Amino acid sequence: MGEAPICLIAGSKSDAEYVKRAEDVLSKLGLKYDVAYLSAHRNYEDLDIYVSNSKADVFIAIAGLSAHLPGYIASRTLKPVVGVPLNRALGGLDSLLSIVQMPRGVPVACVGVDNPENGALLAAEILALKDASILEKIALYRRGKL
Repeated sequence: MGEAPICLIAGSKSDAEYVKRAEDVLSKLGLKYDVAYLSAHRNYEDLDIYVSNSKADVFIAIAGLSAHLPGYIASRTLKPVVGVPLNRALGGLDSLLSIVQMPRGVPVACVGVDNPENGALLAAEILALKDASILEKIALYRRGKL
């Protein structure tokens, strides 16, 4: 649990298709990741334990509707959090705004609505700051060669 450098967290199994899309990118890049389904609303205590025990260098949080998950995770760690807003209502605008309107001191990166692929790529770019070999894989992916 939580041993990989990237951790994908979704609040519900109903978000599994988006998790899978992020997993596909991370797999093509050859990056290790963990997946967890934990809600900031329904089981926040388990989420707290998971985040505090995770060895991840970066979290990808996939969330729709109020999209509380990315901000909640960011408030519990000093590690980077990438939010992926989902279109569950209002064209995804409610999710997008929930993620980007965090208070000062609790940053959350945010990618486009329904775009977990970019969430995975951003997490990979963050890891590439310590491991330049990841950049080569990202470049190949962008050119459609992976």
